Amino acid sequence: MFTVQKISALEILDSRGRPTIKATCILNEGTTASASVPSGASTGTAEAIELRDGDPKRYLGLGCRKAVANVNGEINRALAGRTFNSQEEVDRIVKDLDGTENKSRLGANAQLAVSLSFARACAYVRQVPLYQHFADILGQPLRTLPRPTINLFSGGKHAGELCPLQDILVVPVSATTIDQCLADTFAVYQSASKLILKKYDMRPLSADEGGLAPIFSNPEAMFSDAVEAIEQAGLRPGHDVALAVDVASSHFYTKSGYQLGERLLDSPAMIEQLAQWAKHYPLVSLEDGLSEDDWDHWPKLREALSGKVRVVGDDLLCTNPKRIQKAVKLGAADTLLLKVNQIGSLSEAKEACLLARNAGWQVTISARSGETEDNWLADLAVGWAGDQIKVGSITQSERLSKYNRLLEIEAETHLPVVAWPSSPTT
Repeated sequence: MFTVQKISALEILDSRGRPTIKATCILNEGTTASASVPSGASTGTAEAIELRDGDPKRYLGLGCRKAVANVNGEINRALAGRTFNSQEEVDRIVKDLDGTENKSRLGANAQLAVSLSFARACAYVRQVPLYQHFADILGQPLRTLPRPTINLFSGGKHAGELCPLQDILVVPVSATTIDQCLADTFAVYQSASKLILKKYDMRPLSADEGGLAPIFSNPEAMFSDAVEAIEQAGLRPGHDVALAVDVASSHFYTKSGYQLGERLLDSPAMIEQLAQWAKHYPLVSLEDGLSEDDWDHWPKLREALSGKVRVVGDDLLCTNPKRIQKAVKLGAADTLLLKVNQIGSLSEAKEACLLARNAGWQVTISARSGETEDNWLADLAVGWAGDQIKVGSITQSERLSKYNRLLEIEAETHLPVVAWPSSPTT
């Protein structure tokens, strides 16, 4: 049992210089723990709502003082002095206190910060690593370390929409340790930096999540340059290092179709284009290939890529149990991109994770474009046996804090990295 003495919050800045929230939980044992929450740029319409102040004179309206006040006020009054047996009890009380479907009254950012800080405080009291506490919340043993999928090139919302595709990621598929995954990725990133200097006369300036962002002439250039970077690093495309893509197609979808550069494609033509990329490049994972509400065509996309490429739902699913259930019923995907702040609490994210697992899906634990130096995501990915972890590139401290934490966990546990590629569910 855990008795909350006080919950408080502070407005801090994320990796883009925008406000976010850090919450602190004090338990009666005197244990104090804090947690910071991220914020996304490429967001689905079904995501839980971050509460922002709306004052245009301060952070362009993005301030979080109202959400902070809700933690220090209503939420603290609801939790302080009470004893809880589980994470679910805390999250349920806060959710009921908010009273909205999308957490818009108190703010999903406020609620998630409280959820995470309570979890970390409980882990301290139990004297177990946070990843073990997360595993216990899920009710499953520790099994493996997640395989990183790491940003190499960026476009879309992460890089000023210079190219419609949001991210090309490298997947170190032959590496058997986190250490080797990062070393292989470093080699590719360095060769890519030299490549873009030679080809685009561009220094290695990076996008929100650390990906390199030259002005690609078309999506195919992103893919072919990534393959060339792998080769120049002395690695074999598709054997040592494969590719993943975050299409983020909701952001270039209109009522007329998918505006892919100068091409306007209907849904069948978009599926054909994605299938062609999968045929010509060493793709093993494709995220948000269609718009978040193009439900009729997602099953056809999955069928087109079945046995070849993981079909990942991000904006489609929004870590929302209701949307995951619909996708499972329709056969619309085979991998959940799990972002805890899309749903707003650990308990609801747990439900989403288990729904995906029970359907035979894989789960990728993902960071957001606006991150902090807090590294709880690495513990979550290990504790919940994520098949992959998607943090961003191997630059910038808010990304490296998660990778460095994975290295620490690897040294402590000697757990194996999950095998990849594995056959998608058919």
